[in-house]
This record gives sequence, structure tokens and C-alpha cells, in this order.
Amino acid sequence: METIHIQGGIPLQGKVRIQGSKNAALPILAACLLMEDVSFLRNCPRIADVEAMIELLQCLGCSMHWRREGLEVNTRQFNCGALPEKAVRGMRSSVFLWGALLGRCGEFSLEYPGGCVIGNRPVDMHIWALEQLGARFQQEESRLYAYAPHLSGAYIRLPISSVGVTENIILAALSAQGDTYVEGAAKEPEIIALCDFLNRCGAWIEGAGTEHLHVVGGRRLYGTEYTIPADRIVAGTYLFATIGTGGRVLLEQAPVKHMGETIRVAEDMGAVLYLTSEGIYVQGPSRPRSIRLETAPYPGFPTDLQSIVLAVETVGEGRSKITERIFENRFRIVPQLQKMGADIEVEDSICAHVCGVNALKGAHLHGEELRGGAALVIAGLMADGESRVDGVSYIMRGYENICRDFKELGARVSGE
Repeated sequence: METIHIQGGIPLQGKVRIQGSKNAALPILAACLLMEDVSFLRNCPRIADVEAMIELLQCLGCSMHWRREGLEVNTRQFNCGALPEKAVRGMRSSVFLWGALLGRCGEFSLEYPGGCVIGNRPVDMHIWALEQLGARFQQEESRLYAYAPHLSGAYIRLPISSVGVTENIILAALSAQGDTYVEGAAKEPEIIALCDFLNRCGAWIEGAGTEHLHVVGGRRLYGTEYTIPADRIVAGTYLFATIGTGGRVLLEQAPVKHMGETIRVAEDMGAVLYLTSEGIYVQGPSRPRSIRLETAPYPGFPTDLQSIVLAVETVGEGRSKITERIFENRFRIVPQLQKMGADIEVEDSICAHVCGVNALKGAHLHGEELRGGAALVIAGLMADGESRVDGVSYIMRGYENICRDFKELGARVSGE
């Protein structure tokens, strides 16, 4: 599927099940390399990024099989082989393999990772953090070589909170001699999920979800069964889509306890929310209220939902101000929204001033990254007339089937 066709102007109605978390599944898949055993991951999302990670693990000799309820991962035949350049360059999340490969192999040689064009995401802090554990790196053009014959526990104070760096430290520290202490660790729910999985595999990690992590090195790990938590970003995507279209939707299995700031912003926009044992029931307003919003590391408002809120506020009442504090290139969808009649001004590349219009008009749109692509689909749902969204491959990296989900909620969408 390369293009999504949308006939807009229809309020979303019904219920939709929230898929497993992309940002939890990827580091957990990397963590499976640390054991010579079989694990079963329930609720693992069948998305492009997970399929790319599966391909990488298969290149290393792992056996991967989709079952009815999840993914079976067998790492007993793991070998330290070469990884395909195309797969590594095309997926930013391949950086999660670094800590695991150092722990299992003591070395690796990889192309630099790729991914979405949402800003400068250097790997320097990953390199620095792993060097604190004893790794050494050599850079040659586009290739990176690392070796660590002996990883040692360390005290690491992160200068800024980083989810990926925190996860890489955890994965490498499990194979180190001695204990590792991390100050300034990321607190995201995906860190909690990774540590929960590893502790079930025999690891000893304390402090997940706080700034202070303690990882005991050298423990033997074994396979387990684990259920990937629901994706809070996908839940937020469908929540704000319901607000933008003035619909009524039940978000089944939405991870309520990890969506505090998302829920607060949704209520500020005029939504009525009912938090139940089934998930979140959302009743959208006739028109979103204007807001002031700044992204921040968890538990703040997630940067991955910023472009989606921006799209919804194009038809909001009054003027909204949306400030991006995580990535410097998160307003790439603004010219696309302006093609639809949106009134948006971007200040210093970090702040968008949005003056709500009565309605957007359908247009031919092009997505350039994962969440921005989803935001353009939502803009098409809200717009009068027909829209086409290209760049669907980006959207497929994080959503199992966004067309199916919106179609089940009554939207007129189709892919080709």
C-alpha cells in the first residue's frame, strides 16, 4: 500500500482495540539476544519496524515465528554474523542492538542506523554511555566498529534523559562484571516494560520508571512469556482523531495509567473522557478548544503526539500555541496542512501558532515520517471532500493497519 484515500467529514464512531507498543517491542526483541533460549511475546505488534527487527535477528541466526497470539523468538542458534546494510540504515531502532551485541558477542560492526527525518538524533551519547562500561568504538565513513572483551559495571550520569541510551545501557550492563548505576535515566513506560521483561528472564534491575537505575551484571538469563503493553501513542492518535472529527469512540485496552498528560490535554481540548476497565471512552466536542502545549520527556506530553494535536487544532476555536522541546524538525507537516487551508505560523522552528479555521479542504498530501503521516490521515478525516496521503510506508512503521482501524470506526478510507 502506497497511498491512502480518504473521504472526510464523518465523525468516528464505535470501538477499536489498541495494538501492542512499538517502542516496547523493539528493545525487548533486542534483549532476547542476551539469552540462549526461547521467548514468546504476546501482543507483539505486526508493524514494519518489528518486521525489520525480525529480519535483523534472523540474519544473526535467530528463529522467529508468528503464532496466533504473538511472536516466538528462539535465539539458541544465534551467531555473530554480518547484518544487511539496507535493513540497518533504514531503521533507527537497530541502535538497540548495540548493547545486546556487545553483551553477547563482545563486538559488532554495523552501518549507521536510519529512520524518520524528524530532526538530528545523533548516536554520540549511545557511544559515550557504552564506553563507560568498557566498550571501545572506531568510526570509518558510514560504518561503526565496537569491541568490548570485558564489560565492567559503572556509575553513569546521563547529561540528558534519553530512552534509547537508557535501554542500551541496561542491555550492555546485564553482561558486565559488577553492578551498574544510572542517574538521570529515562522514566518512560517502555523502560518499565523492558526491565519487567528482563527481570522475568532472571535479571535483577531496580528503579525502572525512576531517574535512578540499578542493574546487577553477570546473571544468567533464560526465556519467558511476556505480554507487550498497549501502545500509548497509537491510543493517543485515535483519541485525538476522535476529537478532531467530533466522534464517540471506545479505545479498548488503552494504557490509561501511562496516558496522564495525553488525557489532560484531550480534556483541555473539550473532550469528555470516561476511564473504564475496558479502556477509554472518548466523546469529542463539536469543535476543539484552543490550547497551549509543550512537549517534554515522560511524564510530560509526548513528542510523538505533537503533530497529531497540531493537525486537530487547525479546526479548533481561537488560537493555539504548540511548542516542540524534543526534536527540532517536528513541523514538517505544516506546508501540507496549509495546502488544506490551515492557518499556521512557525516561529524559530520550535513553536507553531495555529489559528483555527472553520474547515479544512481535501488535498493531495505527502507524509515524510511516521507520526506526521498519521497526522495527515487525521487531517483528511476532518476535511471536507477527498484527500490522498502518500508516504504510507512511514505510517506502517508504527501502525498495524490504520486504514482498517479507521474504517471500523465508520471512516471512508481505502489504501492502494
